[in-house]
Amino acid sequence: MEDYIMKLVVLGVISWTATFLLIRRMFPNLSFDFCNRLVSTIHACLGVILSSLSVQDWKCPVCPLASKSSPSQMQTLAVSLAYMIYDLACCLFDKHVKVDNSIHHLVSIIGIGAGLAYQKCGSEMVAALWITEISSPFLHLRELLKELGYKDTDLNLAADISFAFIFTFARMVGGPYLTYVTLSANNPLLIKAMALGLQLVSAFWFYKIARMVKYKLTRRATSKDLAQPHKQH
Repeated sequence: MEDYIMKLVVLGVISWTATFLLIRRMFPNLSFDFCNRLVSTIHACLGVILSSLSVQDWKCPVCPLASKSSPSQMQTLAVSLAYMIYDLACCLFDKHVKVDNSIHHLVSIIGIGAGLAYQKCGSEMVAALWITEISSPFLHLRELLKELGYKDTDLNLAADISFAFIFTFARMVGGPYLTYVTLSANNPLLIKAMALGLQLVSAFWFYKIARMVKYKLTRRATSKDLAQPHKQH
């Protein structure tokens, strides 16, 4: 890993931590998780923007495959690696440690770190960043709305469905394709293993999200059926 990239990662960890502390100071009455999710939303938006800007050819966003990473790709990945390190630390400080989320962070840190060390696979890794972060703002919006008092409202349901739709399209359509081209190309074995691992985690989350959406829609339909007789009276 080049020296300037290492410095950028260290600076990034400090910057993400400082952003969290600033938000925590601005909103002292809101929870630790709420403040961390605001930082995560900032990263998701920044990650999508930076990864989009670093695409070399929009006719083939994952091209050139198994090639040397461009400087913009390296910088984009360094920013996200710094965030992942910060967020993993936050997850460990939180009261409720989620095993699947921690595994996702470890897989991402090892994968991005390997890509930066090899200085190749930039196209594939930037595409993976875009795919994984495009649905994140809606993921965090769901939880932010709950803490702000909008749980079980139409707004919260809209956020749930938007998240589920975007996640499904990105992770279960774009994800398998990206995993296939990454495994087919002449990439280092560690990169291939991380790509497969990330897709397996995505498939597990897709299963959980599908159950969540089914439960919410079923409960909503049941609530409307129960409310109907009262209206008739």
